[in-house]
Amino acid sequence: MSVDAQASQRLMTEVDARAAEELRYASFNQWLSEFRRYAAAQGIREATLVSAFDGLRYRERVIELDRHQPEFVRPIWDYLDTAVSSTRINTGREKLEQHRDTALEMQRRYGVPAEIIVSIWGIESNYGSNFGDFSTLESLATLAYDGRRQDFARGELLAALRIIDQGDIAAEQMRGSWAGAMGHTQFIPSSFEAYAVDGDNDGRRDIWGSIPDVMASTANYLARAGWQSGQPWGAEVVLPSSFDYSQTERRSSAEWAAQGVRAVSGELPAFESAAVIVPAGAEGPAFIVGANFRAILRYNNATSYALAVATLADAIAGRSGISGSWPRDQAPLTRDDVRTLQQRLNSAGYSVGTADGIMGPNTREGVRAFQRDQGLTPDGFATQALLDLLR
Repeated sequence: MSVDAQASQRLMTEVDARAAEELRYASFNQWLSEFRRYAAAQGIREATLVSAFDGLRYRERVIELDRHQPEFVRPIWDYLDTAVSSTRINTGREKLEQHRDTALEMQRRYGVPAEIIVSIWGIESNYGSNFGDFSTLESLATLAYDGRRQDFARGELLAALRIIDQGDIAAEQMRGSWAGAMGHTQFIPSSFEAYAVDGDNDGRRDIWGSIPDVMASTANYLARAGWQSGQPWGAEVVLPSSFDYSQTERRSSAEWAAQGVRAVSGELPAFESAAVIVPAGAEGPAFIVGANFRAILRYNNATSYALAVATLADAIAGRSGISGSWPRDQAPLTRDDVRTLQQRLNSAGYSVGTADGIMGPNTREGVRAFQRDQGLTPDGFATQALLDLLR
């Protein structure tokens, strides 16, 4: 192909790209007009719709982030190294001291320890230093029009409009992550509606600028999620060599103790209903976790997240951290590896559902069943060696 032909082809490609972009924006604006009429029919005031939608734009970057999936599944120890770093611990202690009266008031009001409230603040937005600078309205409108979960984003966009309509925040100040999580607490709009609290009694629920509102909202969320005042989240434990790792049901602490489970330090917490978890398999640390760990999971349903919140809170309060060693020599699986693992488990008769590259509970249960049949420790922890064994 000649130089002139190549230049002509590049020009045509650029023209086609611009035309596609203009068409997408025109289609988005049409969709936005229709949604605006829908929101008005749902009772949103015209003044709110004007402030929210005039000048609102489709954001290509939001779609790029929505469709991007990291290649590797991040190991829990890698996540905890960042989430519970010495810097975050020290900053958490400083923030707790700075806002001690407020944190203790919310502890008294909701029964959630001050260090847990501060810990979630630290994990969610690094104590407010990084809660995102995306327009929540633009992010949600873009996702509702072109995202992977359009119905979900549509509902969240309407909830965001109700929040503005009620006077909690101005449209231009409603900012957060690309996915629509907002403010210090990273509440999505529907969570804001359900759990946000006016902690400073100024008539607004402001999770962007009011620390009393931030702390009250966080504590209220956990209290409503079933936090049990006076109980710990759990404890690190030592398991006997004969422990049956296939057990996933909850038992009382007394029943676990009868199996030889003991605390690394002190006595087992007195739980009526607790699980024993091994997030990195039998070669990593083990924990007994109760109702308060499950309450943290309601905030974010990931074991790594809940363990980060729990151990950061312990560190902020001056309690000891995890003593067991993580299996850091284990190479992380890629999402393609997990997808291949799921396909091979399905082919071998261990039904784990759709091969989506996500290590969910069905996949872990399939791994346990395969491990058990192979005479391996059924801890549900997938490794490269396990994947090779399934070939």
